Amino acid sequence: MREYRSVAVRGVESEPATGARAGSAPGSRTGAAPVRAEQDALGPAERDAAGRAENDAPGPAAESGPLADGEAGPARRRWRPGRAELAVAAAYVSLAVIVVGRFLADPQGRITTQVPADHTWFEWLLSHGAYTVRHLGNPLFSARQNVPDGVNMMANTSVLGVTIPLAPLTMLAGPRITYLIWLAGAMVATSATTCWVLRRYVVRSRTAAAVAGAFAGFAPGVVHHANGQPNFVSNFLLPLIVARAVRLGRDGRWARDGILLALLVTWQLFLNEEMLLVTALACAVIVLVRLPKRRADFLRGLAVTAAGAAVLCAYPLWFQFAGPGSFRGVPMFNTWGEDPLTYLTFPRDSLAGDASSETVVGLIEQNSWFGWPLTLVAVLLAVLTWRLAVTRVAVTVALVFGLLALGPRLRFAGHLTGVPGPLAFLEEAVPVLDMMMPSRLTTAVAGAFTVLLAVGWDRYGRRRTLRRTVIAAALIPLIPTPVPAKAQRQPPVFITSGAWRSYVPPGGTMLPLPVPSNWLGRDTLSWSASERHEFAVPEGYFLGPGPQGEGQMGPATVSVTSRLTVAALSDGKVPVVSPADEQAVCADLSRWHTSVVVMRADLGSPALSKLAEQLYGPPTRVGDVDVWQPAHC
Repeated sequence: MREYRSVAVRGVESEPATGARAGSAPGSRTGAAPVRAEQDALGPAERDAAGRAENDAPGPAAESGPLADGEAGPARRRWRPGRAELAVAAAYVSLAVIVVGRFLADPQGRITTQVPADHTWFEWLLSHGAYTVRHLGNPLFSARQNVPDGVNMMANTSVLGVTIPLAPLTMLAGPRITYLIWLAGAMVATSATTCWVLRRYVVRSRTAAAVAGAFAGFAPGVVHHANGQPNFVSNFLLPLIVARAVRLGRDGRWARDGILLALLVTWQLFLNEEMLLVTALACAVIVLVRLPKRRADFLRGLAVTAAGAAVLCAYPLWFQFAGPGSFRGVPMFNTWGEDPLTYLTFPRDSLAGDASSETVVGLIEQNSWFGWPLTLVAVLLAVLTWRLAVTRVAVTVALVFGLLALGPRLRFAGHLTGVPGPLAFLEEAVPVLDMMMPSRLTTAVAGAFTVLLAVGWDRYGRRRTLRRTVIAAALIPLIPTPVPAKAQRQPPVFITSGAWRSYVPPGGTMLPLPVPSNWLGRDTLSWSASERHEFAVPEGYFLGPGPQGEGQMGPATVSVTSRLTVAALSDGKVPVVSPADEQAVCADLSRWHTSVVVMRADLGSPALSKLAEQLYGPPTRVGDVDVWQPAHC
C-alpha cells in the first residue's frame, strides 16, 4: 500500500521508480501500468479500497502539479462536464444565493448594512462602465463626479475588467441588479477556477478539488467583502495566474505561456491591483521555494510576460500615478495590520459566527477569520502531508504572508500596540506598497489553506475517511450565512422619470442636497448611478489627492456648501451663515457650473430645508423634490 499511495496523488509527488513513466506518449496508458502492478500485488480487500480511491472522481486525470517535482502526468483526455461537474456548479450557485439572499426579495430596494457607501460606489462604477461604452469615453477618467476636477479612475478601484464587459447588462437592467449578479457570479467563478486548477494540476479527487474550490470562493474574507466590496470577491483569475506563472515554459512553449500570462495579468490589473500584487509576491515565493526545472525556458517565458504586460499596462499605470487626479500613497490604509487572534475567531457571516466576535478583535476586515477548528486542521494537514512538495510550498507561503500581514505595528485582541511589526518601514513612503492594506496579505494565507485542504482531502491512506470527516467538521462552521442588508430608498421620481433633463442643459451640473459624499451624501450619489451618469455632480465618494498630494477620501478641499449641509444634518440646527459663507456658496455654484439644486421633498430635515432657502431662496416643488435655480449668484 505504501508504494500505491506514493503514486495516488498525481501532480504532487513523483511516481515510484518501477514501471514506465506516466504519460510517456500522447494517448498512451503506460502511466497506469505501475498502479495496476501495485494493485495486483494487493489482497482483495486492499485492492477494492485502492480501486475506490482511484475512482473517487472519474474524469480527466490530473497533470503533474505546478508545485510538483516535475514528473509528467498521465495522458489527458478531453474534459466534458458531466453530472458531477453540474452538481458542483449547482452547489457553488446555491452558496452564492445564500450569501446574497437578503437582497433577492427586493433587489432594487436593498443595500448592505456594513459599508453602504462602498456598495453605492460600486453601483456607480457599473454605471461608469456603461457610460464609457455608450459614449465611447476614456474609461480611465470620469468627469461625472467631483466636477470640475473629475476622478482618476485608475487611481481608484475602478474594476474596469468587470464594469466594461457588464456594460450591456447595466444598460438593460440597471446597476443595482447588475451589482448582485456580479457579486454572486464572482464567488461562483472563483470557486470554479480554483476547482479546475486544483483538479488539473494538484489533486486527483474531484471531491477534493470541489471542496477546496468552495472554500476559496466563499472563504471568510471573501464573504466579508461581499458586504459592499465585490472587487475583493472577484478573485477568479488568481488561481489561473498562479498556475500559469509557476508552469512558465515547463513544456517548452515559453512564448505561448508568457503571452497568456501577460493577458491574465492585464485583466487582473483592471479587476484588483492589490490582489495582483499579493498574487505576484506569492508566485515569487513559490518559485524561490521550488525552482523551475527548465529555468531557461521559465526565464524566457517570464521575459515575454514582462514585455507583454508592459505594452498593455504602461499607459494605464502612467495615468494612475501621473495622470490628472493622481496621488501618492493612502496613509489611512497602510497601517491596518492583522490581529493574530483573528485566526481563531469565527467570521461574523457564518454558521458559527456573530457580531459579538467583533467586540473582541474590533471592526476590522475578516480576511483571516478562519476559526480555531480550521486553523488547527490546516496545521495538522501540513504535518501529515509535509513530505509533499506542494505542502511545503503552501506552508511557506502561509508563514511568509501571515507574518507580513501583521503590518507596521502589531495588534492584539483589538488593540494597537507600540511594538513595531514586520512592515514598520511602511511608516515611511514606499511607492506602490504605501497604497496597500497589510491585512489583505492574508488572502495568500487563504490560498495556502485552500491547497492544504485539497491535498489533505485527496491524500490516500488508512485514515482517509477520518481525515475527510475532520476537514468537513472544520468547514461546516464556516458555511456562509446571508450578508446583512437594509432598505434603501429609490431615487426620486424627478430623477428616474428623466424630468431633471429640462433643468440641466449640456455642460451644466446638478447639485443634489446633501452634497454627494461618503456618508451623508451617499443617497444623492446613487441618483447619478441610477441614471448611468447622464448628469454630473460635484464632490462625491472617491479617492483623490489631498493638500500634500497624499490620497484621501473626497476632494482636496471640502466646499463651504458641503460643510454647511453636513452641519445642518448632523446637528439638526440651521448653521449660522456669514456673508463670507454666502459668497463662498455662490463661488461653489459658479465653479461647479450648477444649473439646478435638488433635494428630496420628504428628506425629513427641517434644518437643511431652511438652510437651502436661506442660501438659494424659496424652492419650487416639482413632484417629489424641491428645486432651486439659483440665478442670483
